[in-house]
Amino acid sequence: MEFTRRNAIAMGAGALLVAGLPLRASAATSDEAIAAFTGGAEVGTGDIKLTAPEIAENGNTVPIEVSSGSATEIMVLALGNPTPAVATFKFGKLAASRAASTRIRLAGTQDLVAIAKLEDGSFVQASSTVKVTIGGCGG
Repeated sequence: MEFTRRNAIAMGAGALLVAGLPLRASAATSDEAIAAFTGGAEVGTGDIKLTAPEIAENGNTVPIEVSSGSATEIMVLALGNPTPAVATFKFGKLAASRAASTRIRLAGTQDLVAIAKLEDGSFVQASSTVKVTIGGCGG
């Protein structure tokens, strides 16, 4: 390929464009995610249950379950992951069961936090520590 003035201008413009873009969008921290979910309201304890294993041999697939008798939404955070927000479950008024289970990926030993928005507008949380022997996020 012959290097022409047109190629040099195109490469220079591309380099300026790339230099002006952020390399990686910053992930929200756990405090920012909690504040966005709760709208800055105080979070107490109460009607929420978070079930997670005490020890996970492989962080690639860690089973968790959250439940609440009167939740309209439940948010799950893995505080040690590069992106802490794991999932948000929404329940309608006619939901027979306000529970959800899934498998998540954990980077290493860390705390899990589940925050529920109850029907009366209040927020409650539960937490659990999971010890991971083999990390799931490249660890």
